[in-house]
Amino acid sequence: MAYLSFNNVRIAGFSTGVPKEILTNEVVSDQYSAESFITSTGVKNHRISEKYTAGDLCYEASERLIADLGWDKKEIDAIIFVSQHADYILPATACILQDRLGLSKECYTADLSLGCSGWVYGLSYAVSLLACGSIKKVLLMSGDAKRRIAYVDPLFGHAGAVTALEYCEGAPAIQFYFGTDGSGYDALIIPDGGARNQFTDKSFVPEDVDGHMLNRLQSRMNGMDVFSFGITMGPKSVKRLAEHFGFDYQDCDYYIFHQANLLMNEKIRTKLKLPEEKVPYCLQDFGNTASASIPLTIVSQLKGKVEQQKTKWIGCGFGVGLSWGAVYFETKDIVISQLVELE
Repeated sequence: MAYLSFNNVRIAGFSTGVPKEILTNEVVSDQYSAESFITSTGVKNHRISEKYTAGDLCYEASERLIADLGWDKKEIDAIIFVSQHADYILPATACILQDRLGLSKECYTADLSLGCSGWVYGLSYAVSLLACGSIKKVLLMSGDAKRRIAYVDPLFGHAGAVTALEYCEGAPAIQFYFGTDGSGYDALIIPDGGARNQFTDKSFVPEDVDGHMLNRLQSRMNGMDVFSFGITMGPKSVKRLAEHFGFDYQDCDYYIFHQANLLMNEKIRTKLKLPEEKVPYCLQDFGNTASASIPLTIVSQLKGKVEQQKTKWIGCGFGVGLSWGAVYFETKDIVISQLVELE
């Protein structure tokens, strides 16, 4: 069973970078009216830029957070980079960011290819490295900023998030629950470009996919399958996490869910009987930002509210894979940097 618990690790801070340009969903497509789209998805605006990769956004957010924390770059021992769209097929983006940030050449670096559940998975990687005690400071970077071709999906946005973690003896346990159902791998998929279906001229030819003309290098989604999966595994993840580790999930201060869409997230919230004020959303302003969505929600919605006091959190991600993960953690005296907006 994929239950994990780690002691002696604390989250020190959060930062997020986004393109400054705001795209509004006033006109969505011939298939949907703007009003119905915004009502069902909750996405009024999103941020898209052709200039920046996820690596670029994470780099800028990292510089801001390192400065705000007052960390010595020489003491940062590891980078974990989580994205569906790495800067290159190879090398790993984490390797490039080690050099761009001017970190030690003895820095541990690794990429993780995940989307909606990626922040929770990446957090477990970072925490497990720190729990051994020899690595002292880690930057977890997560985000998505694929340079989309022709069709801009009004549901998704670009963002890069950074979570700073450090070894801290006596810090409360960080607890995880994970799961995977690979039989649903094609519910969210980019068909071409990998080793299974390599690039050909046909990869660029648009196809009709549920009313959208998409080529085979663009993501496509079986909406009903993903929706059913999300509203089932989101609540189950939280309940199984709490049951296994013996705490009442309703005692937490905030519940940060992957920002999939408003209808799905509200179904999850009501199934768990959580009050609205404990479940903040940022999708109305940024859209679905994949593995950046949980820290982006914290930065954009809770800065100035949670930094000093002890706060109990549950984070939950679910989606592409299909995969899911939930985490319980506590924070106190953390740094939340101002949102970094890139021109």
